[in-house]
Amino acid sequence: MKSDKKKNVFAWYMYDWANSAFATTVIAALLPIYFATVIVPSDGWEFRFCGIEISTNATTLWAFLSGTTALLVFLTAPILGAIADISESKKKFLMAFCFGGSLFTTLLFFSQSGDVWMTMIFFFLANTCFISANIFYDSFLPHIASTSEIDQVSGRGYAYGYLGGGLQFLICIILILVHSKVGIEKTMAVRISLLFSGVWWAGFSTITLVWLHEPRNNKTSPQQYQGNNSSWIYVKFGLSRTWLTILRAKRHRNLALFLIAFMFYNDGIHTVIRMAAIYGKDELGLKNETLMGTLLLVQFIGIGGALLFSRISKTFGAKRILIFVLFLWLGILCYAYIMTRALDFWILGIAVGFVLGGSQAISRSLYGAMIPAKESAGFFGFYSVFEKFSAIWGPFVFGIVRQITGTSRLAILSLVIFFIIGIVLLCFVKENSKTPALA
Repeated sequence: MKSDKKKNVFAWYMYDWANSAFATTVIAALLPIYFATVIVPSDGWEFRFCGIEISTNATTLWAFLSGTTALLVFLTAPILGAIADISESKKKFLMAFCFGGSLFTTLLFFSQSGDVWMTMIFFFLANTCFISANIFYDSFLPHIASTSEIDQVSGRGYAYGYLGGGLQFLICIILILVHSKVGIEKTMAVRISLLFSGVWWAGFSTITLVWLHEPRNNKTSPQQYQGNNSSWIYVKFGLSRTWLTILRAKRHRNLALFLIAFMFYNDGIHTVIRMAAIYGKDELGLKNETLMGTLLLVQFIGIGGALLFSRISKTFGAKRILIFVLFLWLGILCYAYIMTRALDFWILGIAVGFVLGGSQAISRSLYGAMIPAKESAGFFGFYSVFEKFSAIWGPFVFGIVRQITGTSRLAILSLVIFFIIGIVLLCFVKENSKTPALA
């Protein structure tokens, strides 16, 4: 029995190992750089929207693309989570979105200079699948870990992710650096790396597919829904469960307060990660090797950050450590505003890697300890809603400030407001308050 539990937890870890190839190589590193330097013309890109001619640059375009993807998932996440609870199909949803996302990621291989629309469509679909899959991945956490284990298991999950994503990204960097020796162009090396990210994601997820057990929730659904396999019944129940969860979140002030706080500070975190590479290129004119090397450093330092903060949160409390980490994020943004050299970007990468893993792991485990395990997919659907709702506004704010001011420095500094609001709200959250399950 103990060995089965270890295998189940390991299978859960390995999905983070697998999908972090997309998070690192596609979202944070190679695709933003490739999009800015190859896909979008150097003199900007023009398109018509509602009869209006719009001229924009790669930085603003990437910011709005990230926000639009988050908006779609924001609208669908809670319903998907509720449906997964009633149908006992968390694993099916997880793997469906996983393999769909990996497919669209591999199709990015065909994106070349000038293929702006094609690149945006493939990334939009891949990123939507990636985010949706994480709803169901996160929802397994209360099932595979007890309350006393949840911080440590969550932290180790992120550590596996940083290690897996870092190793895959390292292989991509090596290919790009030696592209001439293997007889291919640099752009082809980047395209192969994007293809490899999709293959890595799907390949290692087969371990999750084989070993991860679907948790049983025999009392999740009302009597009239049990044993009924109609798709419409699932959708109907999903909408009903979503509405009930909204009402309960409103009644349980503590849970709602945490989600709102999370929405704000996570907005800043998401935007920093998604815009880091393109910020270094746009504002500092850094070489691609510097950008990729720094992002690789973030991955491996993130392992230590996730494990360290998860461990010390058991001593000092998850909420207290999370607030401390968010203050560190404020310092990072101020440093990003004033930095001028490549060395500054390396220093920033070390700091980001240190706090990123901790803020993500502790947020997930703190929330997981506050919700009923048998409705975890529905509640993590709402967790994802607030996570993606935050991911909408951060990139939009960054893009608008960048478009108006013409500089990314003020855009990055504008993100401090999200962290400040998040910290203030988090101070009023009661750490050990549990939300009861529905009867």
